[in-house]
Amino acid sequence: MNDQITARIRSLKKEKNAVILAHYYATAQVQELADYVGDSFYLAKVAKESPADVIVFCGVSFMGESAKILCPDKMVLMPDMSADCPMAHMVQQGKIAQMREQYDDLSVVCYINSTAALKCQSDVCVTSSNAVKIVERLESKNIFFIPDRNLGGFVAQQVKDKNIILNDGCCPIHAEISAEQVQAEVQAHPEALVLAHPECEPEILAMAHFVGSTADIIGYAKDSEAKEFIICTEDGVEYKLRNDNPHKNFYFPVSRPCCPDMKLITPEKILDVLENETNQMQVDEETAKGALIPLERMLKLAE
Repeated sequence: MNDQITARIRSLKKEKNAVILAHYYATAQVQELADYVGDSFYLAKVAKESPADVIVFCGVSFMGESAKILCPDKMVLMPDMSADCPMAHMVQQGKIAQMREQYDDLSVVCYINSTAALKCQSDVCVTSSNAVKIVERLESKNIFFIPDRNLGGFVAQQVKDKNIILNDGCCPIHAEISAEQVQAEVQAHPEALVLAHPECEPEILAMAHFVGSTADIIGYAKDSEAKEFIICTEDGVEYKLRNDNPHKNFYFPVSRPCCPDMKLITPEKILDVLENETNQMQVDEETAKGALIPLERMLKLAE
């Protein structure tokens, strides 16, 4: 990494009382620059609790939206405004209203990987790390889980007393991991444990020794006595895994799951938005007010 860029970023952070947040799926260079690296739930909490005036969010658009909604008085800067999450849009228009008409006792549970507009129509947000806990705590019998069918299906397996209705959305990156790819890694590394993110397809989860959020996968690998792991999630997590476990081996499916949107973020773009205060995340007042309700309910129910 360019030392001049790093030095300039550090100087601007101090000058502007800024903090850099990065998701585990960002590049190693970006994670090295960040003050906090984590999954969506952790970063949402950090954004809300941070005393910083400026948040540089090294993630995709729904993450920046959530930070701005939780912290309306802070400036939220996005290094690349085009970085988006396809799954965040995968609910057909009118589908939520249709489900509310069909079921009297319904809670709409919205994965945080969704647009602010979808959050506005929902009762509570969840992340992959707290979805099971929150759904268990809801009084409603019927749950419409949006937008990810795979995380929703995983929750349904854990929470048997709820009627969980799935939406047909998915993360294209996780959905591309095939059982054949994972089986090939298992054959090549028979001692390795398979760790999978619940955004993966059900057949991948059935093969896994452990299923959990990105942060949970990192924690499991660190605590485990095993020395080899097959990682079924986005490859940006490798940086943290190898740093935490220098004497362990990590293998990824041959497709090498990689989110192109997350990889749009670079140190140069971080420096640019800090210098010029461009790419400010804006959420209109009505949308922000509506989306804040399920986000705050998530933080409360996940305690």
